[in-house]
Order: sequence, then structure tokens, then C-alpha cells
Amino acid sequence: MTDQTSTDLGVQGVPQDAMRRLAELQPGRPGSIFTSDLSVNEFLLVREAGFRPLGLVLGSSIYHVGLQIGRWGRNQELDVLSQAMYHARELAMSRMEAEAQALSADGVVGVRLDVEMKEFGSDIAEFIAVGTAVLAEEGAGGGGVKDWRNNKNLPFTSDLSGQDFWTLIRAGYAPLGMVMGSCVYHIAHQRLGAKMGNIGRNVELEQFTQALYDARELAMSRMQAEAEALHAEGIVGVQLRQHSHTWGSHTTEFFAIGTAVRPLREDHVIERPTMVLSLDS
Repeated sequence: MTDQTSTDLGVQGVPQDAMRRLAELQPGRPGSIFTSDLSVNEFLLVREAGFRPLGLVLGSSIYHVGLQIGRWGRNQELDVLSQAMYHARELAMSRMEAEAQALSADGVVGVRLDVEMKEFGSDIAEFIAVGTAVLAEEGAGGGGVKDWRNNKNLPFTSDLSGQDFWTLIRAGYAPLGMVMGSCVYHIAHQRLGAKMGNIGRNVELEQFTQALYDARELAMSRMQAEAEALHAEGIVGVQLRQHSHTWGSHTTEFFAIGTAVRPLREDHVIERPTMVLSLDS
């Protein structure tokens, strides 16, 4: 690892211990090893697709989430909280990408992006991004691909499983990056008169429906905007998660995440599913 690389990692907030660990990872050299959080099956399929694991890379950010009060009877996005949740995840992801850059990786597969609330305080959380940095070998993806990085010259990132990654590559597509969108939303309280009027009735709570609908749409549209910035053809493996964290029953976060992809060639070869008969009784 060069002095310039160490400096760049330091600017990103990567600690010295991580730099020393990365410097010891030299896969392919005699006596060196790689590290990976891939399962055995995932590891073998990633290798079969033409990618060699280099090492486990991670990024972490412990973030103090600010305070924003929503109006009691109004549906509204809490912009301060939305920005905090997005920025904290982005810090963790960028540090993971910086570690992958230090290993001269072409991408990071099997990425997990988690949030853990800490005992330091109810408004403090750790955002963690972990994955396996990989290097494309000659002929990876069927050959003919000169550069596996995205249009920002960063290693691609993907939260697909090793099996899904293999299937994607074999079908003539490549991941560009994980894309995400976040929206923290305050859901208006129902007035006492409305509550009393609904007792014993089957009725849609339109105010609640609209709030959750709006929040999901904001998260989804922000994820799509990130994919468009990567010039992606589409997004696969989309997950739309809901977290209440510690904000109470009327404030919730909707978080959309998926893997943006691009075609490698026009003649996609999509393998036919094969029938498997179990011999178990």
C-alpha cells in the first residue's frame, strides 16, 4: 500500500488498524490469504464467474441523529432525519469502497448494510457496510469486458447473493452499484372525534394510507435517481424496508435499496431452469 493510498484512506476516515490489515492482504502471492464473508457455495460460484476474492472490506459510521419534531396532526417528511439516515449510510458505504480501492478491486459482492442502535444513547446508531472485494480475472463474464468499474470509476457494489451474482453475470449483465433512498416520515395522529366515529366500522384510514404511500414513493424515487446517475438499465433485488428505530409509533423510516445493473452485451444468454427432484422422503 502506497503512502498516497494511506493518505486517501485517512481522509475517508479509515483507521490505521484497517490500513495495516489491508496491507497484509496480498492474494495470489505465496503465503498470502484472502478473507471473505461468502458462504462456500457463494465463494465457488463467484470464482466460477471469473472473480477472485481479495479480502473482506467494511465501513462504519457511528452517527448522532438530530432532533426534528413533526406537527401532531399533519403528515410530513422529517427532512433533518431523512438526511441524517442517508448521510450516515453513505459514509459507511464510501469507507467500504475506499478499502476496496486500496486492494485495487473491481467490485464488492455480498454487501450487507445494517443499522444497530447503541447503548450510548437512544439517538446514536452505528451504520455498517460489509462485503467481499473481488478482482475480475481474464475472461470474467465470458470475456470482452475491459472495465468492470462504474461510470464514477469506483468498484461496483452489490448486495446480491453469490448465486444471484453468478446468474446475473452468466446472463450478460453486470452490477454497477448499490443504490438507495431514505425517507423519515411523521404520520399524523387521528383526532379523537374520528377515532370515536370509526368504532365498530370497517373503513379505510385515508390519512394513514396517504402518509405511508407518500413515504414509500419518496424512498423509491430517490433510489431510482441514484440508478439514473450510474446510467443503469435497471435495478434488481429491490428491498423496501420499514424501521421505526426509537422515534415512536408515528414516525417511521422507509428505506429502499437494490443493485443497479447494466448489460454487458446484446445477446443475453439466459440459462433454462433445470428440474431437480428431491430424494428426501
